[in-house]
Formats: sequence, structure tokens, C-alpha cells
Amino acid sequence: MTTYIPSLTLPAFIFEQPAASILLPVAVGSAIGYSISPKKTQASYNAMRQPPFHPPGWVFGPAWTFLYGAMGYGAYRAWTVGMASFDPDKIALTRHAATVYTIQLLLNWAWTPLWFKWKKPILASIDIVALTGLTAYLTSVWAKIDERAAWTLAPYLAWLTFANYLCHGAGYLNGWDFSDQKVKPA
Repeated sequence: MTTYIPSLTLPAFIFEQPAASILLPVAVGSAIGYSISPKKTQASYNAMRQPPFHPPGWVFGPAWTFLYGAMGYGAYRAWTVGMASFDPDKIALTRHAATVYTIQLLLNWAWTPLWFKWKKPILASIDIVALTGLTAYLTSVWAKIDERAAWTLAPYLAWLTFANYLCHGAGYLNGWDFSDQKVKPA
């Protein structure tokens, strides 16, 4: 188990306040999406070849809003339950989970610019594989702290699994090159 790394962990007050814990991932995720320009992102998404079963572009905004909110609530719950424990090992595990949560959140926020702004599908694919693995690990850690908190990550893990398929499928179908002159409508 890695340790609690304060410099890589969101401040405790974020985890202690349900509104802050829920709104932070939603607000930052939305800000990143809007900073890249939704119209450009939508145009890029529509222009690239997609694997079968890809959803329409409008699905991503509501899906990510729900997923960010659920993971934020799970973070609040895991922190609140874990830090209220009289077991020092559970408190240490809770701090460790806060570090893992923060790192997975940073990986999550990095994916959109990697894919849509910098057009780096290989790096985005590496990012999403690491993100999925780290989220699976976080789920197992949260399960030791609070089972309900762990269950808040179930839809997120399912979506990340599907997102891996979409990411790798689109990367492959477009020759792992998203430069504007290379991506042509399907």
C-alpha cells in the first residue's frame, strides 16, 4: 500500500463537506470540457471513425455530471466514515484512499485535453487504462472503509470500461493519428 501523500491529496475540508466533495469534480470536469470548446469537441467526435455501439455526443455531458457527482459523494462518505473510526489502521487507509482518489481524479481530468485538445490518442489510451486500474483499486480500498462508498464507483467503473473500448477503438480506426488532416468522417 502506498502512503498518504498530503501534497498529492485534496485538502481534508473538501472531503468533509458533501457539497464541496460533490461539486469539485463536477465543476472542474465541466470547466475542462468547456475550455476546449464544446463545439470543437463535438465536431472532432463526429468527424472521427468510431467503433460500433458508440453513443451520440450529447450523452457524455449528462453521464459525466452524474459520474462526477457520484464519485464526489463516495469520497465524502469514505472520508467521513473512515476518519470517524477509532481504528488507527482504518484512519490510515482512509488517508491513503484520499490520495488515490485525488490521483485518479487528476488522471480523469487529463484525458479530455489529451484526446481533444492535444490530439494524442496513444497518451489518452495509456491514461484511461491507468485511470481504470486505479479506480478499481480505489473501489477495493473504499470497500474496506465503507461499502456504500465503494458502490458509488460501480457506475464509474462500468463507464470507464466502456470508455476504454471507445478510446482504443477510435484510436485504432483512425490510425492513432488525430491531426486535422488525418481524421475523416466515417
